[in-house]
Amino acid sequence: MIEIDKLSKVFKGSSHDVQAVDQISLQIKKGEIFGVIGYSGAGKSTFIRLINRLEEPTAGTVSIDGQNITTLDKKALRLSRQEIGMIFQHFNLLWSRTVRENIAFPLEIAGLAKNERNERVNQLISLVGLSGKEDAYPSQLSGGQKQRVGIARALANNPKVLLCDEATSALDPETTDSILSLLIDINEKLGLTIILITHEMHVIQKICHNVAVMENGKIVEQGSVLDVFSHPQQPVTKKFVEQVMGKPDQDVSDEPFVQGIESGRVLKLQFVGETTNQALISRVAKQYEVELNIIQGNIKQTQAGAYGALYLHITGEDQVIDQAISFIRSTSVEVEVIDHD
Repeated sequence: MIEIDKLSKVFKGSSHDVQAVDQISLQIKKGEIFGVIGYSGAGKSTFIRLINRLEEPTAGTVSIDGQNITTLDKKALRLSRQEIGMIFQHFNLLWSRTVRENIAFPLEIAGLAKNERNERVNQLISLVGLSGKEDAYPSQLSGGQKQRVGIARALANNPKVLLCDEATSALDPETTDSILSLLIDINEKLGLTIILITHEMHVIQKICHNVAVMENGKIVEQGSVLDVFSHPQQPVTKKFVEQVMGKPDQDVSDEPFVQGIESGRVLKLQFVGETTNQALISRVAKQYEVELNIIQGNIKQTQAGAYGALYLHITGEDQVIDQAISFIRSTSVEVEVIDHD
């Protein structure tokens, strides 16, 4: 649905040029929530602004439903932007206008008749949960309510795509979760394609289907959220995963309890997707003459299912332990024997 091919942006400077976005190529499916994560300076804000040409690309193309956005003249671009909504970190509301008037603003620009405009605004106010706040001004709203106004305004013209530029960075954790839940609801109800940029892995974990990791203007890793979370490849990706999963799992081998183990084996079980819901430990204990003790574990939920790791101390005869491990692997759970000598 969205095809981005070798997209680049160079900012000209007096002393040197800055390559903010460097040859990015992506395909984003219709109706998915696609996350782009990176630290400050990675180029992600510039990248998302290139999609609707708030920034003009130096090279490359952006196509939405087969239309090359990067070649449109100003008039055609204005029409195309009606199909690309955008919400911002600091809301960008009109402070002299009420909630209703802020949401109606893009409809006024589009020339919609007043009665149709009012009907659409009422629908959006209900959709984003702002009933009763129609006549309030932005200064009278909380941060979460302001962002809900921004979301409603971005949806006014029934866009195909919603761009979210650090949409929750200015909000507290509880409000962030409520806004993310709203975006999930909008995605499911409207079938809207959402591209979301952030520096918070919690946001990617909760809302996104697929993710791309940016560093120094490039995409250094991409894939489904489950794959990237469970098998991060690049150092920057591993740091992001630590935000929600803690320090690398191999550190468990340094724990005093593990160091004191004299018999049996320590196993790391890697769960991805549906296997996390199986009563696997109970099944192994019932089927095999082994004893199992849970050392630690961390399981997280994503849009595509759960993932995480569980550490077990397993004791029994070597042959029986081998059989138990083979059985666990047959369920699609990955098993690693941790050295604790």
